[in-house]
Amino acid sequence: MAVPNSVQYDDTDAELDFSDIEAKYRIDLDDNLENLIVVDGVPVIDQSKLDKLLAKVSKEFTKKGAAIKPENIFVPWDDSTGKSKGYIFIELADADTATFAANAMNGHPFDARHTFYVNKFTDIEQFANMDETYIAPKLEEYRPKEHLRAWLADPQARDHYVTYRGDDVEIHWHGKPSQCDVAYSKKNWTELYVSWSPMGTYFATLFRQGVRLWGGPSWDPQQRFAHPLVKLIDFSPCEQYIVTWSHDPITVLPNLPQGPEFFSPEDEGNNIAVWDIKSGHLLRTFPTSLSEGEDPSTKKQMQWPALKWSPDDKFVARVTPGQQISVYELPTMGLHDKKSVKIEGVVDFEWCPHSDKDRDDAEKAAKSGKAPKKAKENMLVYWTPEVANQPARVTLLEFPSRKILRQKNLFNVTECKLHWQNQGDFLCVKVDRHTKAKKSILCSLEIFRVCEKDFPVEVVELKDTVTDFSWEPKGERFAIVSSSDPNLGNPGPGITIKTDISFYQLDRAKNDFRLLHTLASRTSNTIRWAPRGRHVVLATVGSSTKSELEFWDLDVNSEDRREGQVAEWGSGIQQIGSADHYGVTDVEWDPSGRYLATSASAWRHTLENGYAIWDFRGQEIEKHILDRFKQFIWRPRPATLLSKEQQRQIRRNLKEYSRTFDEEDAAEESSVSAELIAHRKRLVDEWNAWRARCRRDLTNEKQSRAQDRGAHEEEKEEIEEWVDEVIDQIEEEVAE
Repeated sequence: MAVPNSVQYDDTDAELDFSDIEAKYRIDLDDNLENLIVVDGVPVIDQSKLDKLLAKVSKEFTKKGAAIKPENIFVPWDDSTGKSKGYIFIELADADTATFAANAMNGHPFDARHTFYVNKFTDIEQFANMDETYIAPKLEEYRPKEHLRAWLADPQARDHYVTYRGDDVEIHWHGKPSQCDVAYSKKNWTELYVSWSPMGTYFATLFRQGVRLWGGPSWDPQQRFAHPLVKLIDFSPCEQYIVTWSHDPITVLPNLPQGPEFFSPEDEGNNIAVWDIKSGHLLRTFPTSLSEGEDPSTKKQMQWPALKWSPDDKFVARVTPGQQISVYELPTMGLHDKKSVKIEGVVDFEWCPHSDKDRDDAEKAAKSGKAPKKAKENMLVYWTPEVANQPARVTLLEFPSRKILRQKNLFNVTECKLHWQNQGDFLCVKVDRHTKAKKSILCSLEIFRVCEKDFPVEVVELKDTVTDFSWEPKGERFAIVSSSDPNLGNPGPGITIKTDISFYQLDRAKNDFRLLHTLASRTSNTIRWAPRGRHVVLATVGSSTKSELEFWDLDVNSEDRREGQVAEWGSGIQQIGSADHYGVTDVEWDPSGRYLATSASAWRHTLENGYAIWDFRGQEIEKHILDRFKQFIWRPRPATLLSKEQQRQIRRNLKEYSRTFDEEDAAEESSVSAELIAHRKRLVDEWNAWRARCRRDLTNEKQSRAQDRGAHEEEKEEIEEWVDEVIDQIEEEVAE
């Protein structure tokens, strides 16, 4: 029987080696599960809501920097109920991305009832073999943190101020001459400029990489915000948030770190960022707004701050010129009521500051045991220009109720400026009006009395152009700088603009604002009120020929008023001092209102840069001429914790407190005198010792010369002769 060919082939195949071909075409199954994560805490849904859930989960992960697609999500189902099991599996690009996503999203609130708990899939083996023996954690040594407002407890009640010169930043104590010293200094502490937070808690420095916040007695870093090429910053009034801006749009590179403290791909192209100060987390980003129909290529000065905060830090708003005001809630940064306030033609707006009266009312209610009054809602004001036959309009709006409280129509309007008094009692709208021929500009002040019923409005008509307006803090007065100089608006080199300074006050008897006094033919262009009012300084800033400072007191006859005497209207205004600081560019009162600082910054010019400190009467305390001097800023103080009654009690007993201060001043004076006497005595002792040493050296030199000549000189005896001389002689007869 013949052997089949197939058997012969099998014998041949057994002798051949196919290992190289098998290795070449072998398919290895990837059993690596490092790129998988398990997400628990997902809402239980049915099939109808699957697409919506996958889209929402993808969006939440992408926000945190872990980009995923819905097709990369696997949802397990319960066949008995037809619903999901409450957890999902997500496949990511690689193991590193999976680790980042697990860390970033673990504990993330998905909605009001669900929170994500994320683990890597490979952690199952780790938990399966985990030793369940309880081991008590090791207690870490407690290290108390420094108090960020420790400077307020200074025994001498001194203030801080910062100076920036060249590459050196120094924080100084300001007090009596013997108490002024440098609290802290650091080289290259900033690359752009420095800034204090509104209540002085934080000190901000700017670098190419972003912003750093410092604080405490040791000036340790407190927080950092990674915003490359940042140029401008702005704090919220209660120091809970900070806004940063860069001219260059945000760019997120693939190799940059991701997380809640960093930008994500959806932030690309924006310029403005909002951050939470305590956590350091990024809340939201915005583009720099453009007016409707504006060409992005045209250069236009940006309004700063671009975001404006409500006084309680509950809301932040931005205006889209000509369209709307968008108000966002904090800390979610979600659009309030999911819609903006649509206002056709809107140009600008301002929030109303909060008054101290609300806090005082709450304290009184707490003492009396009554329920506190309902807190007043926030309020803002905005204005719209004239469009066709519709007049310009100023509107007071209550928020969040969005109720319109008051509107005022205006005609022939060129421009409006909104000025709130710092307590929110008054609002001044400075209106620049044009004539029908539009050849000249007039000015009027529309003053709203916010605390009165129906918000009455008073109009102050002015013939000249108003260049500066300023309310008195916690008062009922304001000051304006006006001018009719033909060179106004286009001054040439060496030309000084002539101005008039006018003071107005609310006359309670006539219930209107009356002119107190006008200072004519001045060169002052800047008004700076002391923080507590009453005192004001008028300065000529930015001029190359004039640099005058005038110190004024608006309540000279306050003592007469306390005694019940009636003073003539406007008689209490008196100049109490004058000074000069060449090239002055900045003028700033200290928080107490006792001292004024003027500085000449190298950012504006390079002539006699430096700073000077004056008292409220214009007497110079100290002056420093420093090359490459850039910045001087007083450290702000938070509002007092004392009630109005406690403050009045202190004023009543002020003489008792002042006695202690007088004793301290006298002791310091005596110590200074004792130091001066000791210094002089030391100088005299040094002089006598030097004379004795010189005489001894001279004697030794004479002896050595005599020995060299081989002869001895006779010692000379010095004889001192005292001569009495009668200068005057008077003879008097004494009666017996």
